[in-house]
Amino acid sequence: MIKKFVIKYRSLSISTRASIWYTFANVLIKGIALLSTPIFTRVMTTNEYGTFTIFQSWYNIILIFTSLNIYLSGYTKGLLKFRNSVDEFTSSSLSLVILVTCGWGLIYIINIDFWTDVFQLSPVLMLAMFIELIVAPPFEFWATRSRFNYKYKKYVFASLAMSFMSVILGVITVIYCSRKVEARVYSDVFSRALIGIIILCILFARGKTFYNKKFWLYNLKFNIPLIPHYLSNFLLNQSDRIMISRMVGNTEAAYYGIAYTISTMMNLVIMALNSAFTPLIYKSIDQGKAYKIKGETAPLFILVAFLCILTMAFAPEIITIFAGKNYAQAIYVVPPISASVYFIFIYSMFSTIEYFYQKTIRIAIATTISAIINVTLNLYFIRIFGYYAAGYTTLFSYILLALMHFIFYRLIVKDKLGSNIEVYSLKIINVCSIVVLSSMLLMALTYRILIIRYVLIVLMLIIIFVKGKDIKKLFLN
Repeated sequence: MIKKFVIKYRSLSISTRASIWYTFANVLIKGIALLSTPIFTRVMTTNEYGTFTIFQSWYNIILIFTSLNIYLSGYTKGLLKFRNSVDEFTSSSLSLVILVTCGWGLIYIINIDFWTDVFQLSPVLMLAMFIELIVAPPFEFWATRSRFNYKYKKYVFASLAMSFMSVILGVITVIYCSRKVEARVYSDVFSRALIGIIILCILFARGKTFYNKKFWLYNLKFNIPLIPHYLSNFLLNQSDRIMISRMVGNTEAAYYGIAYTISTMMNLVIMALNSAFTPLIYKSIDQGKAYKIKGETAPLFILVAFLCILTMAFAPEIITIFAGKNYAQAIYVVPPISASVYFIFIYSMFSTIEYFYQKTIRIAIATTISAIINVTLNLYFIRIFGYYAAGYTTLFSYILLALMHFIFYRLIVKDKLGSNIEVYSLKIINVCSIVVLSSMLLMALTYRILIIRYVLIVLMLIIIFVKGKDIKKLFLN
């Protein structure tokens, strides 16, 4: 049995093996963080945990302006564009990020009191944030390049080591320190810094390039138009918690934060899958083999839909185990957020094609529209229905975002590849969308009726196992 498995594994292509390991590593990292959540939610008060959640939210906003997210799709495309000078391109791109980060750091230092009022975070926490803003990008550059070259072993090891260190140090310091928010933040920053600084030194030693006009101009032209997209994407992902904190309270933000974290644990799987398959998609298009992408990606949509439904189905049990009964009321946020995760995956796959052809303005327009709608709906519905409304406004916004990206994707495919090419299976996407939304409604209605919910879960599993092959044929034909 084991021998057959090993033989089958070795027969897989390097890209498939890399995708498996990247996904496994990211799921395990998320699992480690999730398993540690019960400790932090029990040792920290809801207000302290809410403050830590707000710190993470602001970090993700500020990272957009300091890093310009240069290490994402623009860097991946650059690895193809500057294939003969990758080391120089990498070190030059990293130096640009560090320079921009230092610039924003000076702006903060000039008027600390003003920014303290804006962020509602102490200078001690902001110092930790700026350290993290410096040491996190080197790891991201290295990780993106590793994925591009399918060199997954070192990446998996480094990622797991950093994650274990963060959680272990976090648990120890939070238990024994009186200032628990600072303890949790600095333990995480220390873990990132230890590995990030080493990688930073390696990247500069290899590239030996601080400034290169061609590389800097490429990065700025590619990424500056995307700032509205990245900022709007953050608003879709994180603004709910900040708005709930300001409009309702930190405790409610903590409830929503826990539900959101649990619901979007599959989002890390999605990010891993998308990151792992992006090099394959880019290389396939670059080599004139776009027609192969459909077969490679078809199972992914089914897998993501299944995982999202699974999260919805066991939301009450997951929240009780990982956060405790104090957070039980947050279970009704899980179904819409879990459904949102599926539509995040859809739009991310469509936008991969847009990134390849550098249609960044279209990407920014779509995300900005969705973010504005999301914030507007939150302002209205949170006041009426409380923090639960944020889950459904998020779902609506992501459905809209997926539809806009689909339109842009179709225009690009028709123009660049031909009207007869279908990069992704629209049949699978549509059927899975209907199933996910139907499951959302069913699960939300049956959380209080345990027997009915379990019967539905068992029936779904029976259908999958008994009719799995027929379902697969129906999808793929």
